Formats: sequence, structure tokens, C-alpha cells
Amino acid sequence: MPRFQGDKSYIHGSPECTGILLVNLGTPDEPTKSALRRYLAEFLSDPRVVEIPKLIWYPILYGAILPRRPAKSAALYQSVWTKQGSPLMLHSLNQQKALQKEMQIRFAGPVKIELAMRYGKPTIRQGLERLNRQGAKRILILPLYPQYSATTTATTYDKVYDVLKKWRWVPELRFVGQYHDNNSYIEALARSVEAHWKKHERGDCLLMSFHGIPKRNLQLGDPYYCQCQKTGRLLANRLRLKANEWKLTFQSRFGRAEWLQPYTDKTLQELPSQGIKKLDVICPGFPADCLETLEEIAVENRDYFLKAGGKSYRYIPALNDNKDHIQALADIIQQHTQGWRETSRDYQAANTGLIQKRAKAKGATQ
Repeated sequence: MPRFQGDKSYIHGSPECTGILLVNLGTPDEPTKSALRRYLAEFLSDPRVVEIPKLIWYPILYGAILPRRPAKSAALYQSVWTKQGSPLMLHSLNQQKALQKEMQIRFAGPVKIELAMRYGKPTIRQGLERLNRQGAKRILILPLYPQYSATTTATTYDKVYDVLKKWRWVPELRFVGQYHDNNSYIEALARSVEAHWKKHERGDCLLMSFHGIPKRNLQLGDPYYCQCQKTGRLLANRLRLKANEWKLTFQSRFGRAEWLQPYTDKTLQELPSQGIKKLDVICPGFPADCLETLEEIAVENRDYFLKAGGKSYRYIPALNDNKDHIQALADIIQQHTQGWRETSRDYQAANTGLIQKRAKAKGATQ
């Protein structure tokens, strides 16, 4: 017999609310070799992330990658770590706090927002259980990946289902699959670029770098590449950029297989010879600054460009918790929670007392 959990905190007639679970990729607990080994083992063991049969992949992962890569990754994390901890965690917590404040204004009824990471802590299980304890019987899952990919959004779905299939009372559930072409999101990106240009000299070209995935994923039907292209096109149109004033590339490739092209690092090495000496770089697929933006893009790839003859290289920070980004995420939440009673302006907090009275009238003892 299955053991159903997740409903132990329920009390008949207790107040209910809408719950929002923000989910990002994750981060190690600390910038150490042992912490990176745990994090990478969880991340690279996900069959959605590495689509190689375990019998072939695990000997490579545990025999070659995990004995070597954690030390190198730990050194990179140490270079971006803050006094408050991981940059990704810091920005994600700030996003959670800002969204909680914003949604309390927008919703007529109670709303609770929790943060979870697909890999590392806080886990998706912990996030869902916190929402459950607060009375969330309607939950929206918002993976913070603007562009859908099986390697990111879908694996978040998998984990949510794994947790909830053990609950007795499963809440109403909705997912945000992608928001790559959401008007508010594009506007937030555009305003961040314009603010950067206002503060600094505008470069010869705007490079939009997205995280890469294996080309095979595209060939098997993953929409990620197409959604990145649309985001880039919409942003360029909003900024009124000419065809020669922007480029779209893919970073962070891993292993020997072909990944989505053009590659960011190789493009940066070629641009100076094409007459582009001043470059602005933005990463529209990253909602919060992390290792891939703060070290790979802002440091490592900057060196490629300058050594190839570039004169000026400026990274435009991720949207993080800036006002426009929070408004965009709030718009997305509001769009996907339509019809739930806490979103209705007719909702009255006094309904809580009525619910309790009805429950007691029907024999509830708690």
C-alpha cells in the first residue's frame, strides 16, 4: 500500500490561500569541492539533463567527471561568492520577497510565495510542503526559465509530480511553461539595456548569449532554440536594432557533442576582426546572475574578446530583482492564476469564518 503524505497539517475549516512556487536551477551550498560534488552528482544524474543510458553515462560521470570537475568548479564559484552566499540564491530570495509584496497588493485574497531549487536546497519538496502548511490548495509552479527546454522546465515538472504523487490531498495545480515572448518580460529586458546605454557608451553591437543545449535536443523536438530566437528578435525589434547591430549566440557547452550554434566564445574571438570593437552583452535566458553570467560571460568571455582585438566589453546584468522584472513576473503570475478565488476582487477575508462554521456544522472536530 502506498504511504500518502503531505496532508498532516490540514485542519478542517482552516484558511486557504493561493501558493506560488518559484523554481530556479540551483546552486551548491558552499564553494567547496565536496559541496560541488554533491551538486553536480544530482544535476548530471538527471536523465533529462544528460540523455545517455545510465550504463554508459554513470561510469563516465563517477569515474571521470566527479573526481575532477568539482575542484575546478569550486574555484570558479569562489570567485563569484558573496558574503551573503551564492549570488543565485541571494537574487532568488530577493525576487521571492519582492514578489510576495507585489502579489499581496494585486491579489484580493491571501497568497504565499516560496522558493525552491531543482538541484540543491531548498528542494522542490520543501517548497511544496511549506506552501501546504500555509494552506495552499491552489498552487502555480513558475520555473524561472523564460525559454522552455526539457533540460530545465520539464525536469521541474518531473520533480513536482514525484512529490505530489505521494500526497493524499493534491492541490489544484498550474504550470508556467514558458514566457519567452511575454510583453512585460521583453519590456523589462529592453529597459535594462536602455538603462545600461544611458549610463555607459553604447557599443557597436549587442550580443545576446543564451545557455546552450545539445543540437540533438533540437532535432528531437525541443523548442528551446526557436524560443531563444524569438526572444532575441523581439528584443532587437523593441530596441530598434538593425540586423548588423545584434547577434544571438549560445554558451556553456559541455562534452564533445555538437551543441546549438553559433557558440558564444568562438563568436567573441571573431567579432573584432569584423570591425566590432565595442560590445555590450546580455543573457536574456538567465533571470538571476549566477556563475554562468558573472564568471563565464563577465570574465572568461570578456578575455576572449579583448585578446582578439576588442576595445570595450560590457556585461549587462541579469534582471535579478529590479522593479521591471518583478512587475513582469507578477504579470505572468496574474495571467496564470485567473479564475482562482484569491485573485477575485469579490473575495472577502470574512469568508474564512464562514468556511469554519460550515465545516463544524458538518461534523468537523478540529
